[in-house]
Amino acid sequence: MPDAVGRELPRDGTVLAFDYGEKKIGVALGNFITREARALTIVPNITVEGRFEAVAALIQEWNPVQLIVGMPVNPEGGEQPSMKLARRFGNQLNGRFGLPVEWVDERYTSRAASMAGARRGELDAEAARIILQQYFDQFPL
Repeated sequence: MPDAVGRELPRDGTVLAFDYGEKKIGVALGNFITREARALTIVPNITVEGRFEAVAALIQEWNPVQLIVGMPVNPEGGEQPSMKLARRFGNQLNGRFGLPVEWVDERYTSRAASMAGARRGELDAEAARIILQQYFDQFPL
């Protein structure tokens, strides 16, 4: 996964971040001006078409300039089976919507969301918020 060295954060625009799961996809929203993320919603991941209809509605509503997808890296930094699914999801987002996608290491985000007090039904959206905040925080002010 690339880091922020040598890159600049875009000056403005909205960003959507996704915490991909086989049953649910957490979604967070942020923008480049405030560099703050907030949990937005959870998209049921039941069918491919249902998933992308829900994502299309979010993209139409928020008009993002960038998409972020959390990559489920194991504690040692290596790949795990769900990483392939998250990568595929990100590539599908790029292909369907023509928006740039970046990946962020999502290690421990679900645990952090739980520790932050997110309710059970909101954990995935809070994990997406943490992923997006990590993305913003990697860029110098």
